Amino acid sequence: MQTTKNLMPIAGVLSGALVWGLIWYPFRVLQDAGVSGALATLLVFGIALLVSLVWLPRVWREFAAMQNASLIAWLALLIFSTGAANFGYVLAMLKGDVMRVLLLFYLAPLWTVLLSAWLLHERLNRYGYVVIVLSVGGAVVMLWNPQHGLPLPQNVSEWIALAAGFSFALSNVVSRRAQHISLEAKTFSVALGTVALTLPLIIWQGGVAPQLAGLSIANFAVLLILGGVLAAVAYAVQYGVTHLPPTQSILLFLVELVIAAASSYILVGEAMSLQDWLGATLIISASLWSGKIHA
Repeated sequence: MQTTKNLMPIAGVLSGALVWGLIWYPFRVLQDAGVSGALATLLVFGIALLVSLVWLPRVWREFAAMQNASLIAWLALLIFSTGAANFGYVLAMLKGDVMRVLLLFYLAPLWTVLLSAWLLHERLNRYGYVVIVLSVGGAVVMLWNPQHGLPLPQNVSEWIALAAGFSFALSNVVSRRAQHISLEAKTFSVALGTVALTLPLIIWQGGVAPQLAGLSIANFAVLLILGGVLAAVAYAVQYGVTHLPPTQSILLFLVELVIAAASSYILVGEAMSLQDWLGATLIISASLWSGKIHA
């Protein structure tokens, strides 16, 4: 029987699956309105950063108190990997097919197994080998193109999605390794890393001020709402995964695929081929098995 104590973390993870399964659409609407993906990402996560400062005021004190070089290095790697995962996810979704991009992102369990063995010195058990076989098999099936000869991503968006999935896996492994970092600091790092990686690109494109001048009130209102929602969801997801077994978290996160598939079909008419569905089945199976690695 589920209690209120059980339902809160479940709701936290499901809120993340819901938001990230739909977030691609407002970003595309903003792009169609003339707001670049980089600017939208910078502003949305910049707003989330400001909201987090209000919600999590002790974060800066925690950062300032860190003196050990090793601890600082792990924090920096966490900030970089979470930023790369979020920025890459948004950029890939703007141009690529939603489900193909998301499935390439969901190869994260494969990278998690390999990175855990490297960074955490965890031995690869039988479930780890199952995850590797299913993930690689799913990617090969989905990406196989007789004209190209090799099962590789077919465009820039798919390459970015693959890199974002790797970054997401790296952030999960680093988060598990960096147990000295609080839940609040990890949540804050999500927005901080994304802003830190996006800002240089905006400056290279001509600066923030000129691009801000072209924003309408309606566009800024959408960005403000997205920033607040992402700040809330980041904390809710971190709370959820902290209080749930890994197997249950993974099952709940897979709801994102269902939401993305339905929304991409309804909103933009995207449909997956049989080949894509076969690859998706293997990749989703890998995600399910990955929950048993540390169970």
